[in-house]
Amino acid sequence: MAADNDVIVVGAGLVGSAVAYGLLRQGLRVAMLDEGDVAFRASRGNFGLVWVQGKGYGCSPYARWSLASARLWPAFAAALLEETGVNVELVQNGGFHFCLTEAEFFERRERLQWLQAEVGPEYGFEMLGQASLRSRLPGVGPGVTGASYTSMDGHVNPLKLFHALHKACLGRGAALHGNRRVNDIRYADGGFTVTTSRGALSAPRLVLAAGLGNKVLADKVGLYAPVEPNQGQVLVGERIAPFLRNPTIYVRQTDEGTIQIGDSMEDCGYNDTTRTEVLAKIAARAIVCFPQLANLNIVRCWAALRVMSPDGFPIYQESTTCPGAFVTTCHSGVTLAAAHAQRIAPWIAGLSRPEELDVFSGERFLDPHREFHNDH
Repeated sequence: MAADNDVIVVGAGLVGSAVAYGLLRQGLRVAMLDEGDVAFRASRGNFGLVWVQGKGYGCSPYARWSLASARLWPAFAAALLEETGVNVELVQNGGFHFCLTEAEFFERRERLQWLQAEVGPEYGFEMLGQASLRSRLPGVGPGVTGASYTSMDGHVNPLKLFHALHKACLGRGAALHGNRRVNDIRYADGGFTVTTSRGALSAPRLVLAAGLGNKVLADKVGLYAPVEPNQGQVLVGERIAPFLRNPTIYVRQTDEGTIQIGDSMEDCGYNDTTRTEVLAKIAARAIVCFPQLANLNIVRCWAALRVMSPDGFPIYQESTTCPGAFVTTCHSGVTLAAAHAQRIAPWIAGLSRPEELDVFSGERFLDPHREFHNDH
């Protein structure tokens, strides 16, 4: 079929943009469809962590996938800086997961021991008691029992990452179509026609990276992506003097000096509004972790919807009934951005599929004998 594009990427958030960037690096012509501000836009509401520790408990391929992506991140960030002049402020100096009770501490140690046994010695971690933790992070409060630490973790400025990806894609010739809601997808004669609110596009390959929208769109090309929203709320405090160099699971200080606070996970449908009672709990936990934040001025807050599968792990799959159609969905768009650009995109472009992806087919959710426990 005649087409102006080699690939249509539905979704121009962090997942879609990273995949599109990788496809452009493979020399393909790419059209990106962005729904516009009516979308939920998980990419603009995340915590900015490049995080490995704890991920993949019960599914070691996901632990290996996350670790591999974290290792790709330095080269990925350097390539974006060279192409766009945008520094995404990657810092990979290790991260801390705080435990506020003895039970949390022991459970955390067991989880990381399981992951290390599955992944191997490269999955290094330390369990730090209160005294050891405070020697590394002097501002930690007495209410923190201890923490796990791994050198694998880091963080970036997610808005700068978003900007860099879009700038890199446009610089490589991507066609970015804004305010394009996808109404239908048809497969015929080895190609796809995507009908949008503002016209149709065609291409022999299609990538569904539409976040929560993948639930409906995947079915149109013989794929299954039963994703659901999970809400997280975030507080942003004023710029203060540097006091926290490492990211933590609850609090991080950005490259600009502001303080991000957030640890909530709620199943409340498609509600993306903030609620005072939840924000109050988030703030209280942050003060336990770092008492000096008690007088911090909060400048804004938001709620965003994570894109979660029933087991919390990604879905990567090519359609067997509509070859050339792929679904890519996950809730860790920052951590996995490097893997999406450097490993998922080459697979979509025609190279071999990464072996870690064998367990991430959406068809796993059709097994009536399998139980799923979302532990994220």
